[in-house]
This record gives sequence, C-alpha cells and structure tokens, in this order.
Amino acid sequence: MHRTGERLQAATAQLHEEGWCVVPDVLSREEAAGVLERLWAAAEAFRRRGRETHLAQLDPNAANVRVFDLLDLDPVFRGLIRKPLALDLVRELLGAEFIVSNFTANIARPGSGSMNLHSDQALVVPEPWLEAWSINVIWCLTDATFENGATLFIPGSHKVERLAELGPDAAARLRPFEAKAGSIVAMDGRIWHTSGANVTTDQDRALMFAYYTRSFLRQQVNWNVALSPEVQQELDPELRGLLGLEATANTGLGAKLLAANVGRRTG
Repeated sequence: MHRTGERLQAATAQLHEEGWCVVPDVLSREEAAGVLERLWAAAEAFRRRGRETHLAQLDPNAANVRVFDLLDLDPVFRGLIRKPLALDLVRELLGAEFIVSNFTANIARPGSGSMNLHSDQALVVPEPWLEAWSINVIWCLTDATFENGATLFIPGSHKVERLAELGPDAAARLRPFEAKAGSIVAMDGRIWHTSGANVTTDQDRALMFAYYTRSFLRQQVNWNVALSPEVQQELDPELRGLLGLEATANTGLGAKLLAANVGRRTG
C-alpha cells in the first residue's frame, strides 16, 4: 500500500505538471493478454450486431480495428472502467464530480495509419479550454512503441486555450506515449494527440480508451440506450452512478451553493 501511494503521488504530480503520466504494471502481462483475448471476442460480437470496426471518417484504412459498446459486450471491461488506481487518477485531476463519457478500443494492426490531430476535450467543449474537464485513461494491452503505432502527443499542449495557439508546426512536435503491456497512460483531456502509424509487419498495438469528464458535461455515449436492460440490471449503485444512469443528474456542484447560504440576510 505504501508503494502504491508513492506511485500514485508521483503519477499525479506529473499529470498536473505535464498533462500526462504512465503507470506501469497496473495489469500483469498475463492479465493484459487475457483482456486482449476478450477484446478480440468483443470485436467479433460487435460485428455480429451489424456494426463496423473500421470508421472511414477516423482512419485511412481498415488496419485500425475500433470497438465500441465495450461496457455492454463483456463484464471484464466494466471491471476496468472502475479500477481503483485509474479512478484515483481521474479524481486527482477532475475532482469528485465525474462520470464515464465513453469506453472504446483501437487495435492498430500493421499498416494502420494516423487519424487527425485532436484533443478529447475539444471534441465535447468549445474553446477556450481553461482547465481540465476531462481525462483519458489508456489501457495498454500490448507494448506501445513508436513503430507499432503508440499514441502521439504534443508535450505541453494541455496549456493551449484556443485552436489558433497550436501553431503551424503542430505535427512536427508530436512524441509517442511508449509503455509496456499492462500499463495505463493517463492523459489530460486538453492534450493534443493522434493515433500513431503502425509501420511494423508483425505487431498489433492494442489500446483501450476510458474517457471520463466532469459530471456537468453531456456524455459521448447515452448509457441508458447503449447498455442492454440485462446489463443495466446487473450494475451496482456505484457503477450506475459513474455511468449517469440514475434519474437525478448534475446536482453535485449546486449543493455547495445551497449549503453556503449565499446572500442570506442575517439580521
């Protein structure tokens, strides 16, 4: 527990300062391989639902295998989305009021190309981006290297408040998040990044992206619709809360004002 505390402290310090951190050995290599096997099975189940694993608007060719509906497809993913260490990192950056916005996977096979440069927060919040309202926790199910398509990011770009501030040489400043299988990469939602190109001939790069936002932001996925009634019935109150499935929503921030008696006359 002491080592875990020290690891979390170092990771969160880097996350606040640099906008990202890598935490190794969150899963063992054997555990990561097991999750990867379940991910391939989930991809097949996703296709059987009539869904495509190649999105032309995101990737230049079908060598990228994208899987959505993870939380509905296999309980192993519902376990990862609430992994304590991951939630600790989310809580450190966003505070106590956060929800799960999305959970997807991207397996970059040999020959896969890069998608467009973007920030995850810019996809859901208009500029200016003044503070962290979102975070992506990336689960590495294989080793992620520059050669096999590790996520590329622009160092320091979490301090960019408007698109015009990126500058004309943004792509030239990209660097890879390299990490071993079983690691997680926590990334401030304001970091500008893209998927790397897999230039190997025999390596897959499998990543899963758990995207969390402040609770006042609308989620990318409507979990009330995306999750089957059978899965929803299995969820405990904590996970239902993380997914925003209850009838009450967006009340946590206002509770502070109600408790403060702002503007009340006292005499």
